[in-house]
Amino acid sequence: MDQIIEFASNNFLLAGIWMALVIMLIYSYVNGLISPVKEVSVHEMTLLINREDAMVLDVRPANDFKAGHITGARQIKPEELREKDFTKLEKHKDTPIIVVCAMGNSARSAAAAMTKDGFSKVHVLKGGMNAWTQAGLPVAK
Repeated sequence: MDQIIEFASNNFLLAGIWMALVIMLIYSYVNGLISPVKEVSVHEMTLLINREDAMVLDVRPANDFKAGHITGARQIKPEELREKDFTKLEKHKDTPIIVVCAMGNSARSAAAAMTKDGFSKVHVLKGGMNAWTQAGLPVAK
């Protein structure tokens, strides 16, 4: 224990960076647990689509969407996403919606905005389209 204190006092910058990383790791873990938006795996997503008729909402740019998207996915325009305009999706407020982006990061903010707007069953695909294509699942063009 004395060595840890001595190391921290001698290497204040390294100790500070280490503490910041630990705090960020704990924050991201706790935030994931208490967030109303849950991540789903590719397998869980296919089950939601097949069993509960979930809707897939793609938030990637139009060029990426045209290059390849999940079969049956709808795309939301970037300006609608920026303005948080989900009026086209009003009739799907109680339908499971899976938000998909390239890697799963930007979809989380869109899903959080949808949850605040009253959508009750919003999920995010863990790993995004990269996870979908790596799993060898079909892509429509």
